[in-house]
Amino acid sequence: MDLKARLKTAVEAAAAQMGAPLDAAIQETPANKPGDYGTPAAFQIAKALGQNPAQVAQTLAQTVQLPDGIERVEAAGPFLNFFVDVGGFVRGVVQTPLNLPAQEGKVVIEHTSVNPNKELHVGHLRNVVLGDSMARIFRAAGYEVEVQNYIDDTGRQAAESLFAMDHYGRVWNGEQKYDHWLGEGYVQLNADPAKADMESGIREVMHKLEEGLLRPLVEQTVKAQLDTCFRIGATYDLLVWESDVVGSGFLNRAMDILEGSRYTSYPTEGKFAGAFIMDVSEFMPGLEESNVVLRRSDGTAMYVAKDIGFQFWKFGLFEGMTFKPFMTDPAGHTIWTSDPTGDSAQATRFGHAHEVINVIDSRQKHPQMLVRSSLGVAGETEKEARSIHLSYEFVNLNGQTISGRKGITLAVDSALEQAAARGFAELSAKNPDLATRADAQEIARRIGVGALRFAMLRNEPSRAFDFDLEKASSLQGDTAPYIQYAAVRAANILRKAQDAGHPVDGTGAAWDALPDVDLILAKQVAKLPEVVEQAVRAHSPHGVAQYALDLATSFNAWYNAKDKQGKPATNVLASPEGLREARLALVARVRTAFEDTLGLIGIEIPPAM
Repeated sequence: MDLKARLKTAVEAAAAQMGAPLDAAIQETPANKPGDYGTPAAFQIAKALGQNPAQVAQTLAQTVQLPDGIERVEAAGPFLNFFVDVGGFVRGVVQTPLNLPAQEGKVVIEHTSVNPNKELHVGHLRNVVLGDSMARIFRAAGYEVEVQNYIDDTGRQAAESLFAMDHYGRVWNGEQKYDHWLGEGYVQLNADPAKADMESGIREVMHKLEEGLLRPLVEQTVKAQLDTCFRIGATYDLLVWESDVVGSGFLNRAMDILEGSRYTSYPTEGKFAGAFIMDVSEFMPGLEESNVVLRRSDGTAMYVAKDIGFQFWKFGLFEGMTFKPFMTDPAGHTIWTSDPTGDSAQATRFGHAHEVINVIDSRQKHPQMLVRSSLGVAGETEKEARSIHLSYEFVNLNGQTISGRKGITLAVDSALEQAAARGFAELSAKNPDLATRADAQEIARRIGVGALRFAMLRNEPSRAFDFDLEKASSLQGDTAPYIQYAAVRAANILRKAQDAGHPVDGTGAAWDALPDVDLILAKQVAKLPEVVEQAVRAHSPHGVAQYALDLATSFNAWYNAKDKQGKPATNVLASPEGLREARLALVARVRTAFEDTLGLIGIEIPPAM
């Protein structure tokens, strides 16, 4: 029930009737002010009409047609304060699920993109969780979403790991997880004092990778990495291999498009003589050097030119890649892959985005700005505006910079196991019966996954943070287990009610008997659609994570509320008939809100805690 949206519509209609159309802002009133929602719209109207704001507010209060759920409106000086009908509002919240309208256009989200030479560590995890949560949020907001994972199969890191395999005579025994085993060779090679003498051998492996001769070995690594991603709930639609991007000629096609722009040129003198350059001064003002080399004078391309070609393909500016099924994920969803031997009939299946979101760390901020600007240079200004870099800062580990090369790392697989064990141990100390449940392992798994995902989301992406496994898995503080515990508490109330034969769907509810303490909780539930929309606009899921915390805090405050005599004020099953049914329906709606909210960030609720 998006009452704020309907209030906004009502205020704007009244303003238009008064001869001053506007974009009205509707806000929750502060706790120490009267009313539930308010608007400063009278200021805007008064300015347009040349009248006194307080007098305009009085007229506006008499003009506005109140939507269902609003009991009355009062003018307080130049402000309008709206008072909700408690029973009608709560009933509306209970009866209205999260169901946002469908939106036009596909959103392509690229995330993960871990070098296929080792296991994922908790630094990579931030990328995966940010991208996967964004995909979930955009789908909930009504968009078609395509998730891509870029595989750098021609890079030096993959070559070094594969070289180490042969150089040190390493043989995989099939017991250790393959990506972990491969990563040990990478660390061994980079710690070897004689590494410089091995350069020719490493380059030979790189040539084989470029020719596609070692792709099966890289695929084995990718599958092992994806297994980790599946464990934390991430899903993918398409794997795009760098060798296929290069082989499909994306770079040349993009350069052909850019050559037709007035912002590109081939200087005949000066330091850029003979090079193909792009002037981004109109798109990135303030740069010390606004001319960007795309191709050197010897014809070799700069790395950013390849990224530009890939971005152009994502937006559907050209075709050129074929695809085939790669594997099936645990949910039965087919993951496709680019492949030179793929089905040409699938050539238009992927890409063709309305908006592209690239989840890449902050070191790539400048290159990503160049990629975005290149769309403007190509005359694709709308696509330029919808080319988004979801930038994030690094995760440190116990005060140290994570380095796979140096072996300073914590594997995601290990972190999952440790978080599950720590969280479940703390929980079992409070509730020993959990340890004997048949689903104890599933409870621990959900705690572990939730702890890691939430730890990666609770901070804004622009903030670096130090990962602390013990804090992440704690039942106290700003953690997933704290939120999950609140959701389980709501489920326990409903289970006890159903065992006692009480309906939880609102049958027999006396909505008008609900006091303000229940209204406060319902208002928190009603915020979710707005939270989703804000996350879409901000291209960041951290607001959803914060809302999940706020919802848990609101529910716990409601659960522990006391009346003036210090007695429990919200004991649902002890409430009078009618009020009890209304509260049970509200708790059921809260429980659904927990499922919806945590689902947006990939966290499951345990069956018990």
